[in-house]
Amino acid sequence: MAIDVGDICRWILDTGLAGDGEQALLNGTAERLRAAGVPLTRANMVCDTLHPILEGHAFRWRSGEDETAVIAYGRDHDPDSWANSPFNHLEQSGAPMLLRLLSPATDSEFSYLAELRAEGQTGYLATIVRFGGTGGDGIGVGGMECVYVSWITDHPDGFGEAEVSAVLAIMPSLGLAMRAASLSGIAHTIARTYLGRDVARQVMSGRIVRGVAEKRDAVLWFSDLRDWTRISGSLPPDQVIPFLNDHVEPVVAAIHAEGGEVLKFMGDGILAVFPADDRHAAAERALAAAAAARQGLGDLARMREGADLPSTGLYLALHVGSVFYGNVGGPDRLDFTVVGPAVNEVARIAAMCRSVDRSLLLSQAFVDALDGADQQVASVGRFALRGVEVVQHLYTPDA
Repeated sequence: MAIDVGDICRWILDTGLAGDGEQALLNGTAERLRAAGVPLTRANMVCDTLHPILEGHAFRWRSGEDETAVIAYGRDHDPDSWANSPFNHLEQSGAPMLLRLLSPATDSEFSYLAELRAEGQTGYLATIVRFGGTGGDGIGVGGMECVYVSWITDHPDGFGEAEVSAVLAIMPSLGLAMRAASLSGIAHTIARTYLGRDVARQVMSGRIVRGVAEKRDAVLWFSDLRDWTRISGSLPPDQVIPFLNDHVEPVVAAIHAEGGEVLKFMGDGILAVFPADDRHAAAERALAAAAAARQGLGDLARMREGADLPSTGLYLALHVGSVFYGNVGGPDRLDFTVVGPAVNEVARIAAMCRSVDRSLLLSQAFVDALDGADQQVASVGRFALRGVEVVQHLYTPDA
């Protein structure tokens, strides 16, 4: 007897349009299939993603369990385990499904099926929804080529023909809704990764009009690595980027931990801002981030030196000023960034670190923002900076 899945498909589409996530879609679909007569005990779904560290996410549903599990798997996951999986079989064979009544014969076919049978499961159905390629501009979203879902039962006879047909009938709707949910997550991940957290929020919320900007007070951070030109020239080419990443990571982590926002990477240089609705609090956060960054780089140096690898430290300038924050660029290539005299000034101050042999320089405006804090500073002198009209009085923390 056929199982009517029309209501299930409509629920899937409504839930997808409402913007619910992958876990909610899997849970609701499995529960509704079970209520319709499909004797499900478990369901698992795997979606690849586009992420700098992760390769994908796995979601699971268990009958009678409120607790669900989302597993993020990295790019270093066990390749042998994947090669010997039903999902890989579907990918390689091009088949729409793989159906098995579990038995000693299936134990040797896939090790996962042997595990299921040992746990009292009797039937297994693996399904896949494949997606098309790139859009009209020839740009696709990498890593989102299909959705895999496995359905498991403990019914003595496994899955019957009507039950298999019901599952296959809902898969196009489920796959489309899953893709919409996953692509939304991918878009936000890409935006956060390449633009920064606050900028990503603004861009994704629609602030993409060219020339739209707002004036803000901010603590400005400009840093670069000591002796980067010499070090990068002495490293083998395949070690340059890993070296840079190792040394940038603790700096970015320190900035983010104190509420700062990294706006740009310029080779070894980092431009970051700390919103300064309260200049004193923002300056304190920037100093805390500076201390944490230097500590992180010190820990890294000790680790790398123990492995006979080169390391380096940080040149850093901290400044306070008003900036314009918004979209700058051409009609079809924009950058959401900060501009204004203060940005030029902090870059020129950072360049002075080498000349005065100080790893951290503070502008007069930054010291004023500290406003009587316990932080002790020592004058380094007054300097005329290239491209800056006003002579700058610079300071450094008094050790």
